[in-house]
Amino acid sequence: MKPAKTLKKLNSGEEVIIAAFGDSLTYGWMTERGYLDYLKSMLKKKFPGSSFRLINRGVPGDTAKDGLRRIDNDVISIKPDLVLIQFALNDAYTGFTTGEFRENIDSLISKIRETTSSEIALLTSVPLLDPYENKTALEFYRKIIESGDKNNIPVVCVHRYWETKISSGIMHSLLVQGDGIHPTEKGYELMAEAVFELF
Repeated sequence: MKPAKTLKKLNSGEEVIIAAFGDSLTYGWMTERGYLDYLKSMLKKKFPGSSFRLINRGVPGDTAKDGLRRIDNDVISIKPDLVLIQFALNDAYTGFTTGEFRENIDSLISKIRETTSSEIALLTSVPLLDPYENKTALEFYRKIIESGDKNNIPVVCVHRYWETKISSGIMHSLLVQGDGIHPTEKGYELMAEAVFELF
């Protein structure tokens, strides 16, 4: 599944606004270049005649519920063509159940659809170094995939893309910072590659 209207505008050279809405992984925590910096370069290369703005609406520490509080100002007000939604890890570790998280993701989708004509894509986050923490994260990622299926929205499974790269020989420890969660620049580059498959 692809964001067809956005792709058509990118190919035709019309102005395109892409809003990236999420937490510290969207923000680009503690690196010179986050995934959006890499994605911007990839889009420029593929669509050299395009006129697009990639707007970073990532806030470190945010949950999907926090996103509901700021979606009007941060996303809906800019009337994007495409919204990339990325939450999960803060939700998983601040006491939300998977059911509550799913409800909040579905509410974000409903709000965008009720007030804009934006296309939407959901993103999972990265696999974690700690096996127990990663097991918890995967339960939340499953809810993102379920929401995408229910709402007929593309889901970029960033964690699966990383897992494939790790299986091919890239060391997981080189993709995450010292906390075992936030990506390094190489990790963000892989995240961008996963998202770029939408285009």
